[in-house]
Amino acid sequence: MKKTFIIFLIFFTKEVVAQDAAELAKKLANPISSLISVPFQNNTDYGIGELKGTRNTMNIQPVVPLGLSKNLNLVTRIIMPIITQYNITGEKEKQSGLSDFVLSGFFSPAVSKNGFTWGAGPVFLLPVGTHDLLTSKKFGIGPTAVALKQTHGITFGALVNQIWSVAGSNSRPDVNQMFLQPFFAYNWKTGAGVGFNMEYTQNWEANTSTVFFNPVINGVTSLGKQKVQLGVGPRINVAAPSGNTSDLGWRAIVVLLFPK
Repeated sequence: MKKTFIIFLIFFTKEVVAQDAAELAKKLANPISSLISVPFQNNTDYGIGELKGTRNTMNIQPVVPLGLSKNLNLVTRIIMPIITQYNITGEKEKQSGLSDFVLSGFFSPAVSKNGFTWGAGPVFLLPVGTHDLLTSKKFGIGPTAVALKQTHGITFGALVNQIWSVAGSNSRPDVNQMFLQPFFAYNWKTGAGVGFNMEYTQNWEANTSTVFFNPVINGVTSLGKQKVQLGVGPRINVAAPSGNTSDLGWRAIVVLLFPK
């Protein structure tokens, strides 16, 4: 299946004009670029915990940049997870539904300097989960920031946020959580690329850490008139709270692109 997907990427990437594909790939490697996109990121993890459970998380993550002035942009991103999990909370138990949303806003320079750019702003935790076991039932707020460098097809940088709960159910634990995501990508002029990120979540309240390493291959192509990026790769669970480590996982990405 993976070989078929790689051939698919190589074949269809050739159909996009190289210059346009390379520029789109460069913008996609930058979380705060001036490109409207709608990523659909599907993560499936197997062998979780003692019951060897399974969790599938579809993250819908629209990114909308807004030009506030000729020198300043506001890039908004919301992460909307749809989760289905089996044998996680108990034998033969299943939960499915929306999890809490994370809304970020990055104020950033409209033009990067020497390939370097940055953004910073607020992040909000929105307790919209539709199942008691998929929501924190807490409204949270905190700061977020990203910084990156792009040169000769290479992009590297990191994104970070910290969220504290400020309202919500008194019966639920407070939220005090940091998320750190270093990332690296290399894109060829065809629009194809390889890269990885590390997703590190630190729960200060429970004093637990969760770390995933996510290598990926991707390519920019056109499906009819719609430009898209397709990507796939494994998910490696490096660390997790006791009894919650997964054995293996994979990630598939489809990004709808809306260049100006």
